[in-house]
Amino acid sequence: MAGLYVHVPFCTQRCSYCDFYTQTDSRLRTDYLRALRRELAERAAELDHEPLDTIYFGGGTPSQLPIEALRAIFRTIRAHYDVSSCREITLEANPDDLSADYLRQLHSQLPIRRISLGVQSFDDADLRRLRRRHDSQGAIRAVGRCLEAGFTDISIDLIYGLPDQTPEAWARNLDVAFRLGVSHLSAYHLTYEAGTPLHRQLLSGRIHAVSEDVSVSLYRLLVERAARAGWEHYEVSNFSLPGRFARHNSAYWTGARYIGVGPSAHSYDGRARSWNVASLPAYVAGILSGRPDREREVTDDDMRYNEYLMTRLRTMWGISLPHLRDTFGPRRLAHFLRHATPYIASGRLVRLHDPADTIRLTEEAFFVSDGIISSLFV
Repeated sequence: MAGLYVHVPFCTQRCSYCDFYTQTDSRLRTDYLRALRRELAERAAELDHEPLDTIYFGGGTPSQLPIEALRAIFRTIRAHYDVSSCREITLEANPDDLSADYLRQLHSQLPIRRISLGVQSFDDADLRRLRRRHDSQGAIRAVGRCLEAGFTDISIDLIYGLPDQTPEAWARNLDVAFRLGVSHLSAYHLTYEAGTPLHRQLLSGRIHAVSEDVSVSLYRLLVERAARAGWEHYEVSNFSLPGRFARHNSAYWTGARYIGVGPSAHSYDGRARSWNVASLPAYVAGILSGRPDREREVTDDDMRYNEYLMTRLRTMWGISLPHLRDTFGPRRLAHFLRHATPYIASGRLVRLHDPADTIRLTEEAFFVSDGIISSLFV
């Protein structure tokens, strides 16, 4: 089954670390909705009647959309896609947007049952530095309102490795996160993206990045606290209660097909990737004129093999050797085993034979996974 990603580019204000395509001018919202619904209708044929397994509203800030706008989007989805077996529908949200009334309508009028909250930190000083709209208590109250409205599948995002962050400060964040009653946590190390306010502050010397040793300590603390709470570490940056992993993102990591609609959204059909222009005015003009501004890249066998390694080895499921052989052939399997053997000997990869012949990263190797995985590429 396939996935559907809907990019909602609107934000009230830009966060200091974010380099996703967003914009704070909501005057194009009506035109955006017209273009989005048209793109949804026109691209449904790309799935060739394959049912949707997941739908994900990302951004930007999807919770900036009023309920009626979301209802209109779902009318279009239902008219053109098979949603009869859709198992997960997620809305990314900012804590400040989730009033009790909004959540009540979201739960009673729409099929959305999973909320992904952009908390980022439970430290108010961090939140001000990140230019988030909410404070720590506002985030905690938002989770409570979600639970009261009937949402039991709640994920939160946290960022660690913030300027001058200590293990003690990070531990306080984790203490709050694991007692909130949520079922999923995505925790990402801060990346200083070029052109963002935080990157400019770093270059000017106004802030200082944490050392590599501190980064490793923060990650180990995250892994230890999650294990102590009984959570599964199922992907490098993702943790959940047993069996409650994010189906939509997991589909990306296992090579499933998906369509992405909206400005800057990416799609994958199993052979080629495509992406919409990262400009709301250009996106709207292209879709409404019948000339979508979209680029396309056909992947070759080497690219697909490398992407297979990168996505699968980042997860707890790892690489199935029979599946690798059946998908890419015995020559690729031999290449993989030849380059993986030294890492197995050093304890960074482990080979498991039950229930299937699988190779995966050890827990200690997750933090340095990119370097290990890239060395296995062709």
